Amino acid sequence: MGSPNGSPACRCPDRVSYHRIDGSNLAGVSGLIYHIATRADWERALADGEYTRSSVDKTLAEEGFIHASQSSQVAGTANKFYRDVAGDLVLLVIDPGLLRAEVRYEDVPGAELPFPHVYGPLNVDAVIEARPFAAGPDGMFAFTTVT
Repeated sequence: MGSPNGSPACRCPDRVSYHRIDGSNLAGVSGLIYHIATRADWERALADGEYTRSSVDKTLAEEGFIHASQSSQVAGTANKFYRDVAGDLVLLVIDPGLLRAEVRYEDVPGAELPFPHVYGPLNVDAVIEARPFAAGPDGMFAFTTVT
């Protein structure tokens, strides 16, 4: 099975499968994706009905998409970008099949796998779980796949 960017093979985590769509870098995917949010931003989204933060420091309007991760990318993303974020964090567990916005799996320089990007607001009913997400005593984040 090829990857969405046309490379010969994709070492894909369990529960995720890719297929090319019309020769583009869009990928059909089955499986869950994840987004790290502040608890305050998530609570605002619950009140508004949609989540519009791209990352902890940018909005969807500023970035053009919402950053997300595959399961194997969550801990690395958290440790690179969220170690010094003040306040409580939550890990949003997203079912791509419930999203109203388009999801594109896009290559990021230096990344082994493409990252999922959500091109539009995240409808809150696509989030099947919002887990508390905190670094361990050593200051590092770890992640256990949702089953």
